Amino acid sequence: MHERSSVAELAESLRAELNRYSPGGKLPSSRALVERYRVSPVTVTRALAQLAAEGLVVTRPGAGVFRAEPRATPVAGDTSWQELALSADTATELVPRAVDASGVLVTLSVPPPGVIEFNGGYLHHSLQPERALAAALARAGRRPGAWGRPPTDGLPELREWFAREIGGSVTAAEVLITAGGQSAITTALRALAPPGTPVLVESPTYPGMLAVARAAGLRPVPVPGDADGVRPELLEAAFRATGARVFVCQPLFQNPTGTALTPERRREVVRIARAAGAFVVEDDFARRLVHEDAGPLPATLAAEDPDGVVVHVCSLTKPTSPSLRVGALAARGPVLERLRAIQVVDSFFVPRPLQEAALELVGSPAWHRHLRAVSQELRSRREAMTAAVALHLPEFALPRVPSGGYHLWLRLPDTLPEASLLPTALRTGVAAAPGRPYFCAEPPAGHIRLSFAGVAGPAEIAEGVRRLRTAVDELTA
Repeated sequence: MHERSSVAELAESLRAELNRYSPGGKLPSSRALVERYRVSPVTVTRALAQLAAEGLVVTRPGAGVFRAEPRATPVAGDTSWQELALSADTATELVPRAVDASGVLVTLSVPPPGVIEFNGGYLHHSLQPERALAAALARAGRRPGAWGRPPTDGLPELREWFAREIGGSVTAAEVLITAGGQSAITTALRALAPPGTPVLVESPTYPGMLAVARAAGLRPVPVPGDADGVRPELLEAAFRATGARVFVCQPLFQNPTGTALTPERRREVVRIARAAGAFVVEDDFARRLVHEDAGPLPATLAAEDPDGVVVHVCSLTKPTSPSLRVGALAARGPVLERLRAIQVVDSFFVPRPLQEAALELVGSPAWHRHLRAVSQELRSRREAMTAAVALHLPEFALPRVPSGGYHLWLRLPDTLPEASLLPTALRTGVAAAPGRPYFCAEPPAGHIRLSFAGVAGPAEIAEGVRRLRTAVDELTA
């Protein structure tokens, strides 16, 4: 049995037994619990730590574990005054700030037990480099000064590693270490676009970026694309019509469409932004999620940009673990100082142990082995899901089979309402991401995004698509 499930089961058993002890009563020793439940000492320690975090037990070193005193019943206050206070915030704003995390929470929420998770945005735990991460964290903890205060820009060695990965003439001095990609995008948009102004985005695009823009009081303006990525003539027209000074794009394996900018369009995007006096925020989230059959990858936009048009964002989170929130912002010119100032004000710095662990991980032989294994497995899973969709959902349009990333983007038949499909699918035992949150204007059709990275393997992929077929049949019967 997996260690995490053992901890959860033991914690649940101990929780059920707590009523046998009066407040302050002593629980059996760890050794007795090990013998009774036939689990490891580590499992007992973690289960008790979980109960202590819930305030159910108290640990007294040298004495044992005791049932905690009951907590006082919370007093219900009157918070109705906040409705007026919060609404007053937007009374004078040209573009009211709207904090809507629903599109992000769809990919972060864990479905109920037994539901197949096609809505996830991260690798399944079986694909995560858990042993390599544990070893890296252990080595990092032994480094001199590992718990000291890091430089605000990040560890020099980690900045140097990211600079080499970004490529071109990018240097460590032009890199800031961030708490993952989402944090980096937040910093970039706050630095580059004042509240109330437009920001150009691909359509469709990543809901987390739209949420960040709206929370900052920005107005997302969609720029459509095709099979080769964003359309340059529409991008140029959008800059001209709106006066925007920022365009956010994912040139490689775009989320959700899976498209990659062609070499000609890559040059055009940077040229058009430069002519408009604007920045391009390059979200390079999927470079380390390339599939085995993808072929050579293009360089980053930042690597081919000597003029500081591109602000580059990348992260270690997607190819490793949701909890390794270590990323990078790269920029050149005066904008770097503004990015640095905003990051320091927001978060001071990324915790040093996390940076040290990231450095240990990417410097180990296990890192490249892991990337190769993920590349092979993502290709296998993509092929399994593509075949299952073709077999069970032939009426769903799949405009592009991606060679990187972790999902398929499907267009629904016009007769199948997106708003009805997702809750029906959940009842049949499969969770998926709706297409609507990926559009900042009215979508041209209903869509659904199916992730093949957050599930256990091909068998679960096939079963999930069969369940989705059941949901479709319920709605069309």
